[in-house]
Amino acid sequence: MIPEPTANADPTGATIDDDLLWEHDPASAPTNSAQTVALTASIDHSTIGLRLDQAAAELFSDYSREKLKSWVNTGDLTLNGASVKPKHRCQLGDVLALNVTLQAEHSYAAEAMPLDIVFEDSSIMVINKPAGLVVHPGAGNHTGTLLNGLLAHAPELQLLPRAGLVHRIDKDTTGLLVVAKTLTAQHALAKQLLNKSVYRVYTALVQGRVIAGGTINAPINRHSHDRTKMCVRDGGRDAITHYRVLKHYGDDYTLLQVQLETGRTHQIRVHMAHKGFALLGDSVYNTRAKLPKGLDTADIKQLQSFKRQALHATTLGFIHPVSGDNMVFDAPLPADFVNIQQLLTRLLG
Repeated sequence: MIPEPTANADPTGATIDDDLLWEHDPASAPTNSAQTVALTASIDHSTIGLRLDQAAAELFSDYSREKLKSWVNTGDLTLNGASVKPKHRCQLGDVLALNVTLQAEHSYAAEAMPLDIVFEDSSIMVINKPAGLVVHPGAGNHTGTLLNGLLAHAPELQLLPRAGLVHRIDKDTTGLLVVAKTLTAQHALAKQLLNKSVYRVYTALVQGRVIAGGTINAPINRHSHDRTKMCVRDGGRDAITHYRVLKHYGDDYTLLQVQLETGRTHQIRVHMAHKGFALLGDSVYNTRAKLPKGLDTADIKQLQSFKRQALHATTLGFIHPVSGDNMVFDAPLPADFVNIQQLLTRLLG
């Protein structure tokens, strides 16, 4: 299993995961309230000879190289008072000056909605997402998403890429995700996700009897025929899922604790289906669902009324981007998940 997050976790050079939502590395800013950033720094022996964008990334380390490069191109980041190309080589004593006014990153509408906020301070929020809520607007979902609700709760998030979101969970998956409230926090959390130092544990109810825990290491790629689905396929991106058995319900269902080492789209759902243990209620990857024998009509109806994948993001851990504290949060299973467990306990023990 992956260890819990530690403040001195080293970078691993991991590629960007599909459930991570920042665009490259987002920029960061010193404070949540700052609309304008004004900074200067001088080239010393540690940065002499570097490209301007490389030197800027070293000297203004709260900012991503990608965003700094864009500011060089727009003239907001200058060298010795003049606009130059990002590839310009810096000399000893050169002065970099950054003067930029942060602009809204998107035009999504703010929509007031109830949010289950587990934790909030000036830098981050931890949200317990309900089933049925899309995290980020997309095709056919321009309103009514978590992002729209976040903008209503904290209007300053309009200055952040994707309103501070750095990762997502599926529409019908419940549980925890972290949202940055400043560009500094967003950049720091993005780095932790890339470095695989964010601790993400799920509770999953799967079909079949899983004998023992284990690890699934199988690449995930877009399905060759159905572009809305993912699948295990050669040539896909590395995907690693750890799991252990929590409870058996006869030979028909197993409750699992699942921990992500990577975070590909639909990773847990795809990996468990690939192993022959698709999630209960998953209409995409559990197309051959079987009912236990001997159930009466009422029990069958109740079991079939669970119409989403039985997956809940239970535990989320990371390093606070400002204080450096170890932060670990837990969210209880939602009522529908608890009800289906009680039903299976009654029926199957």
